[in-house]
Amino acid sequence: MRLQKYMALCGVAARRKCEDMIRDGRVTVNGRMITQMGTQVEEGDVVAVDGAVISPETQKRYILYHKPAGEVTTVSDEKGRETVMDRFAGFPVRLYPVGRLDYDSEGLLLLTNDGELAQRLTHPSCEVQKVYLARVSGNLSPDALRSLRRGVFMEGDERRTCPAQVRVVREESLFSDVLVTIHEGRNRQVRRMFEAVGHKVLLLRRVRFGPLELGGLSRGQWRELTQEEVARLKEAGAAPAHMRPGRGPNLPS
Repeated sequence: MRLQKYMALCGVAARRKCEDMIRDGRVTVNGRMITQMGTQVEEGDVVAVDGAVISPETQKRYILYHKPAGEVTTVSDEKGRETVMDRFAGFPVRLYPVGRLDYDSEGLLLLTNDGELAQRLTHPSCEVQKVYLARVSGNLSPDALRSLRRGVFMEGDERRTCPAQVRVVREESLFSDVLVTIHEGRNRQVRRMFEAVGHKVLLLRRVRFGPLELGGLSRGQWRELTQEEVARLKEAGAAPAHMRPGRGPNLPS
């Protein structure tokens, strides 16, 4: 099988991240550094990442974590900031986050050593829904809501965002609480979407990722997924969105 797929099966990271590691010269096969895609791994080959030999992990683990604001969603941080992986330093298998959640944002983050599933869940063709509760400055006008639902051009991005589901759940004089459902994963997308229509995001929490809901899990707490949740998650990553049955997000009122 291809080297990056083998690395993902070993729980190193999702396949795209494994490709980056190969390009960076961090991977060897039988002692030879590999920097190009296309290398095949055969039975008996010795693969190492950063000098450590890897092998497929037979036990797959799936963690739902309520990431607090102030943690970086990476394995390490060049600025020395706390990362989500610091919470799982003593975990029996290597976990990696599925996608990212901004440093300033909180909420549901999935971590796993199932690199193949992570790859599928983050692939654009699967269109996995992500639901956010955003507290934004001021009150949104009907025009602003229409723009968000139609798609907006964010600063520094030439592509319009895909249509979003947007519902105001609370309005006060100085702020509004808004539920936003998207399936894209552009950098700081929800914040930039609201900036495009003249509003600043004050607080942002991801409350749902595909079939998984944050529920009453407190900041900094985590739990393992049930077998049913894992099955639903695999279904969500099994085929492109238009080819699988779906159900609308179960949003809080």
